[in-house]
Amino acid sequence: MKKIISLFIFFGAFMSAEAQRTLSLDSCRVLALHNNKQINISKLKQDMAMNIRKAAKTKYLPKVDAAGGYQYFSESISLLNKDEKNQLNNLGTNIATLAGGSLSSMVTGLVQQGVIPASVAQQISGAMGQLGTPMATAGNQIGNSIVKSLETDTHNIWGGAIMVRQPIYMGGAITAINNIAKINESLTENDADYKTQSTLYNIDQAYWLVVSLKQKQLLANSYLNLVKKLNSDVQKMIKEGVATHSDGLRVNVKVNEAEMQVTQVEDGLTLSKMMLCQLCGIPMSDNIILADESSDSLNIDMSQQTDNVADKDAASNNRPELRMLQNSIEISQQATKLVRAEYLPHVLLTGGYLVSNPNIYNSFERKFAGTWNVGVILQVPVWNWFESSYKIRASKVATCMAQMELCDTKEKIDLQITQSQFKVKEAHKKLTMARRNIKSAEENLRCANLGFKEGIMETTDVMTAQTAWQQAQSQKIDAEVEVKLSLVNLQKALGVLRY
Repeated sequence: MKKIISLFIFFGAFMSAEAQRTLSLDSCRVLALHNNKQINISKLKQDMAMNIRKAAKTKYLPKVDAAGGYQYFSESISLLNKDEKNQLNNLGTNIATLAGGSLSSMVTGLVQQGVIPASVAQQISGAMGQLGTPMATAGNQIGNSIVKSLETDTHNIWGGAIMVRQPIYMGGAITAINNIAKINESLTENDADYKTQSTLYNIDQAYWLVVSLKQKQLLANSYLNLVKKLNSDVQKMIKEGVATHSDGLRVNVKVNEAEMQVTQVEDGLTLSKMMLCQLCGIPMSDNIILADESSDSLNIDMSQQTDNVADKDAASNNRPELRMLQNSIEISQQATKLVRAEYLPHVLLTGGYLVSNPNIYNSFERKFAGTWNVGVILQVPVWNWFESSYKIRASKVATCMAQMELCDTKEKIDLQITQSQFKVKEAHKKLTMARRNIKSAEENLRCANLGFKEGIMETTDVMTAQTAWQQAQSQKIDAEVEVKLSLVNLQKALGVLRY
């Protein structure tokens, strides 16, 4: 990463100082990796996955919640009903009535038995009548005070609580959630690796396309110069009467064709450079020059062997697509555990402190006071009509599907690696043949030009030799670029395309 940043800074400073930019393949890769929006999105996804993983770890820890509030009630809580309040408010009167009735009956019985005379009974009744009113008043006052003491001022209620919840056993759900978060973080890393390799692959393709078109532009200009030279010679020969106007017309047609080829190649080169600039994240109007575009021959090691490099077993660990599919399988397996945990017993430890005003623990006293509490909550699913079985089976089927997709992708990647190996060998053979053909085409062109000067060959023979030379040169350019691209394809197939 430090290397990439330093290179980017260096090339940024260099580019700002030069109106015309010279870019190598490495500098194009640096620019693309730095400016590619999909790669930057992948980095943000990695940061998001990391925070999700950290959040999942907190589910092992106790949670503390605080709550508070105020409520007004139009009625207060009553500990006595209306009948009980009425009896207590008339306590003295009721007692005096009961006591007076009992005493009157007792005195009447004593008179009837002759124990006391009627005059004495009359005096006793009069005395009781004088004492009954004060006693009733005092009793009523006592009852009224009891009613008031049992009244609660609960119109305005204030309350608050602090609650602590600690999971003890949640059926393995917390462990599954943490495992999913870890796998998801690995998935985002593999996704970033996949987009990095794809970006490098696209950059290499665009880079070598520009190099190829630039080489063909040079070739087209060289071919145009050859044809123009031939046309000039033929025009001189026509003036001297050695050649015919038909020969001149044929050469003119070739000149026009060569000029059209130059125009087509220049247009294609301009578009390909614009596409490369877009991939690098620089203005498409910038005039860029590639380090390899003016080379006579690309640096290609023809002795390079690919059989030892192409390790299909290592590709399973290198290809980000396979790692992403493996992550999907692991997430699916953990999802099955998460579904199963939903239908297992859950044990939760709880505790806290509750405070209220009025104080319900001290006869509704108008002061804040509270109490501690601790407890254990156990939840056991009893019957769900086999819902758990159906969901678990469905989750297992999803895992099987992901495993089958992984196997299918592995087979396709093995085939891709084999094809890429063949393409590399084929590209090397094409390049070898193309280089041989160039020697033959150059010798043929030399002989044709010499024969034309000596008058033993016609213009058609020279034009045929020039066309053969152009085709041989074009085939060599295509073969060199094909070798480069086939190696890039093989590296991507093996998952080792790195910067």
